[in-house]
Amino acid sequence: MIRLNRPLKFLLLISFNAIFFTGCVQKGPSVHSDTWVIGEIASMTGIEATYGLAAHQGIMLAVDAVNSAGGVRGKKLKWITLDSQGKPDESARAVTRLIFQDHAQVILTGVISSNALAMAPIAQENKIPLIAAIATHPKVTQLGNFIFRICLMDSFQGNVMARFALDHLKLKKIAILRDIKSDYSVGLADTFTTVLKGGGGEIVLEQSYSAGDIDFRSQLTAIRARKPDALYLPGYYTDVSLIARQARELGLDIPLLGGDGWDSPKLKEIGGQALSGSYFSGFYSSASPTVKLKDFIASYQKKYHELPEGLAVMGYEGVQILVDALERAPQSNSIGIREALAANHPVETLTGRISMDQNRNALRSAVVLKIEKSGNLKYEVTVSP
Repeated sequence: MIRLNRPLKFLLLISFNAIFFTGCVQKGPSVHSDTWVIGEIASMTGIEATYGLAAHQGIMLAVDAVNSAGGVRGKKLKWITLDSQGKPDESARAVTRLIFQDHAQVILTGVISSNALAMAPIAQENKIPLIAAIATHPKVTQLGNFIFRICLMDSFQGNVMARFALDHLKLKKIAILRDIKSDYSVGLADTFTTVLKGGGGEIVLEQSYSAGDIDFRSQLTAIRARKPDALYLPGYYTDVSLIARQARELGLDIPLLGGDGWDSPKLKEIGGQALSGSYFSGFYSSASPTVKLKDFIASYQKKYHELPEGLAVMGYEGVQILVDALERAPQSNSIGIREALAANHPVETLTGRISMDQNRNALRSAVVLKIEKSGNLKYEVTVSP
């Protein structure tokens, strides 16, 4: 009996779906006369659910506002949301369904890099624009000219935190603990290392773990022995919270540094006081908002009864950028939408003006936030690209 390994079986499944639905993808004049059909893929369940749900809530707040105001060019947004479950294979299945079954003209996704990397080739092959709201790995937009990104890239975030450690905290001896199986974590760590060393800093030790691990004491003990000034943790809030607690238990009382993967209300809930005095890079700060951001925060709290985190802002801004493209699209189809997105047209969003560079990555600023003893986030500095 011939046995197919799992990746081959998956590829055959996707190929079958593509063959089965051939002819359904609308690349020429649009068949959607009264609506814009837009797909969303979000991690609504699974270990990344807090990210997917936050981005989705921001997205739906924007969609409701657009449709209540009459839509775009006389057409409402028909929004179709599918759950990736936080898995690359489910992400690929979801994008295949949106393209071939639901006839989505454009897709906005609130999934992390590993899942976006599974979706992008399918969207590119079928010439459907895919806008990544929270996928930060550089490779995402390198997969084709129909792939766009509105969040910060790993390279920028790693640069931001390395410069912040050197210039603002005056720290030079840094240890790194990264998730070796995460494209996001590895990407941030690589850039951080390059920039820190280039600025005269030193990586005293680098250790690794895998998402889902629960005991980090051996890595932290080795790090403690090297007496670093700080520990860079480019991971997600679930692991970071546990690592912080165990670091403090071992007497490793140094600042912890991270990226936007920390940005979740669950960080405080799981990590508690262990994260006090730590810093991470993010998308926005509610401490010094624009008028638009103040209105968004008020609307978000009214609807969801909680303060929006950065990923909710990303979701909302994703819709703002998409709507701007729909308004300017020379054709009401995927080709026209892609052309409008790629036109480097500045859009006034919640956090300021955003445009796309020649590689379809958003030009936007980052902020560095400090975690106070209360668990509240204090704005430290804004860094422009």
